[in-house]
Amino acid sequence: MTSFAAASAKAEMSELRRLKSLLPPELQSWVTVEGTTEVNPPLLRCEEIGRDEIEIQVDLVKWEQLALDQRNLLFWHEVARVQNDTIPREGWEMAALAIGLGGAVGELWVQDGLLLILALTLCGVSGWRLYQKNNGEKNLKAAIEADDKALTLATRFGYTLPNAYKSLGSALKTLVETTPSRRQRRLYEARLSALKKSASQAKSKSKSKREESL
Repeated sequence: MTSFAAASAKAEMSELRRLKSLLPPELQSWVTVEGTTEVNPPLLRCEEIGRDEIEIQVDLVKWEQLALDQRNLLFWHEVARVQNDTIPREGWEMAALAIGLGGAVGELWVQDGLLLILALTLCGVSGWRLYQKNNGEKNLKAAIEADDKALTLATRFGYTLPNAYKSLGSALKTLVETTPSRRQRRLYEARLSALKKSASQAKSKSKSKREESL
């Protein structure tokens, strides 16, 4: 039993080192890759852990159920999110909203108009930021853009573009089939649909170039 646990830990460390090697050189000094210790975490998540420092967290239990090429493209999707600067920043909004609401209630009691306006302004700003963070359309657009950049990263690491499309499409299809959350599953389905459309356009463009060269 002990030897099994040791072998499992060794395999996990080996996979984390492998993923770190898939980081572009310009990111290796400030982006780290770690296994998550949370209960029922997402498969992958990017988190700001300090000033100019990003951590990509991996659920290694779910991760090992994916094929190697699927892992690579999903990992590069997260790397692309870092490059596109679309990862969530420190979550001050909920705290600010609570403070604003508490302040507004308090100022209604003491009837201080200026402080009431300030409290309501804080509520408005934090509420708008929370809306932006949870805007499904905006999040989907950012995810599709990250998928496009993940394909470019894959070619940078030796994949052909058709194989990159195939690997990412296979990964998204697997996630659609295995994800219990309906909301998350819809996001994967939308990304897969956009990827198929992009692959079709890329294929048509490649075919046109071949015909022009004849």
